[in-house]
Amino acid sequence: MAAAAGLGTFSGSLADAFAASQKALGPQLNGKINHSVCKWCYSKIPLETFAQDCKKIGLTSIELLGPEEWPVIKKYGLTCALPWGEGLTRSIDKGFNDPKNHEELIKGFEDVIPKVRAAGYDKIICFSGNRRGMSDYDGIRNCAEGIRKLLPTCEKHNVTLVMELLNSKVNHKDYMCDRTEWGAALCEAIGSEKFKLLYDIYHMQIQEGDVIATIKKYHKYIAHYHTGGVPGRHEIDETQELYYPSIMKAIVDTGYKGFVGQEFVPSRGDDLASLKQGVTICDIA
Repeated sequence: MAAAAGLGTFSGSLADAFAASQKALGPQLNGKINHSVCKWCYSKIPLETFAQDCKKIGLTSIELLGPEEWPVIKKYGLTCALPWGEGLTRSIDKGFNDPKNHEELIKGFEDVIPKVRAAGYDKIICFSGNRRGMSDYDGIRNCAEGIRKLLPTCEKHNVTLVMELLNSKVNHKDYMCDRTEWGAALCEAIGSEKFKLLYDIYHMQIQEGDVIATIKKYHKYIAHYHTGGVPGRHEIDETQELYYPSIMKAIVDTGYKGFVGQEFVPSRGDDLASLKQGVTICDIA
């Protein structure tokens, strides 16, 4: 290219090839946010079709997919920022806070973690389980006991367990890991960089509010973020109470380099247009 410029020309074939390569990369976004999306919100669209649609929008990840789905998105150069496993490892209400679940959970995660690494991914989602009358202290103790048994496998394969913060007011009644402070206390109890939190902005706005201040305070424990409009978990635009550009700026200001996953349920009839809008809103300059 430098030589061609020196001659004052740029061959048509080379220019066409360069333009084609840029087009293949997808839309050129600002790059401060790595954009992902949760497939379950678009369940009516076949995964292969959805992967192609996401590529056109500029997304680089489709998440909450299991091992059998990873090869599909790989065909289109997409990653899975936050995979999940199978069986009890995907259960929200039966998690690490109940020692009765530990044997099955440990077996399930020990099976899938090497697959996560082999696919080129470095995180996997997990859940606390429901409280069922359990105290905060006992929940942290039980979760830490079970998760510590998985740390050698996580360290061997360089995969981080990421526990999701979910609201227990509206969507997941009785879920235990429903406050950022509780999740951070669990991180401290475990004491490993291979265990972090998924801060779901939608869920935590409902549960505790004060989103930006909370992100600033606890960001060192957070490995992933999800979006969603409040109220209703729909589009993240001016129709809801959160202003996502400011939230994205706060996330970037913490030094976060990971992914932000769109996890709202489109409500307007053109699901892909809503997804593109969400990406654009979060793609801060």
